[in-house]
Amino acid sequence: MSIEGLLGRKLGTAQVFDARGRLRGTTAVEVGPCWVTELRTSEKHGYSAVQIGYQDDRKLNKPEAGHLRAAGNLKLRHLTEFRLTGGASPSVGDRLGVELFETGQKVDVSATSKGRGYQGGVRRHNFRGGPRTHGQSDRHRAPGSIGSGTTPGRVYKGTRMAGHMGAERATIRNLEIVARNDERGVLFVAGSVPGPTGGLVRIRKARQVAK
Repeated sequence: MSIEGLLGRKLGTAQVFDARGRLRGTTAVEVGPCWVTELRTSEKHGYSAVQIGYQDDRKLNKPEAGHLRAAGNLKLRHLTEFRLTGGASPSVGDRLGVELFETGQKVDVSATSKGRGYQGGVRRHNFRGGPRTHGQSDRHRAPGSIGSGTTPGRVYKGTRMAGHMGAERATIRNLEIVARNDERGVLFVAGSVPGPTGGLVRIRKARQVAK
């Protein structure tokens, strides 16, 4: 298949034996089924890509339903685009799944990381805190100075401080596919994948394979 990647959801962690008999720590990712909802062409849009949809939705508004009418009146919650990597282009309404990937292949996985709420500098930026001796009873997790009072007399943008942590777009690159379950449409990816269990993930073929 010539599509760069697909959508799926994170199932959790598992231990899997690879082809060499080694026990590997992996993350199970359910890939698809995804449906081709629209084709982007160089002549009409200026680039070649495929729009795919994932996960059934109970109710759509009229513009959403009208957009998916050409794909067979599907009710899909998530829509995204992937570039074409060469070969024959799929057709609108085609079903795509885990067969797009191969065991041993390197992939990039993107998802929204877990939200941690409002956190201090120790947890958010690994600050070590202040001294714990000589009567310093309230400096254990304090951030310390954030700027001088004279020149420049202000706090620089980007200064590491307490604030909202997590709930951001995160991508883990060059993860190896250890095993593939075609019956359940599950990939077992070595290492960790961002996001909570059941969260939406975007998995694609690695663009820069580490040597």
